[in-house]
Amino acid sequence: METFNNCPGFCPSCGSILPTLQVKGNVMCYNCKKEFLPDVYSGEKTDFIIQFNTYDPSKVFNRTKRESESSEADGPVVERKCPKCNHDKMSYATLQLRSADEGQTVFFTCLKCKFKESENS
Repeated sequence: METFNNCPGFCPSCGSILPTLQVKGNVMCYNCKKEFLPDVYSGEKTDFIIQFNTYDPSKVFNRTKRESESSEADGPVVERKCPKCNHDKMSYATLQLRSADEGQTVFFTCLKCKFKESENS
């Protein structure tokens, strides 16, 4: 006995949304586990657009060149003055090098000159 109106894409037995129709085979409702013929989608129209990305090698080359020339951060960036070049931004990473009851070691890297220093916290 059907308790719901037969709307395309919905299970006529329990009203749940049916999975998308595949190329071949029947459709099984995830909720009530009943299987239906593809006719359950009758009257439903699906439109789709295939959009291809353009490929411009010069843009890819310029982007990779720009990224390699720019200051690459090896982690989060903080405002900390580099002792070598006085640049005001450094990236940092933390590691637990000593025993667990001691603090971690923080490694700072200057974004400009790549100078590295460590601090035990």
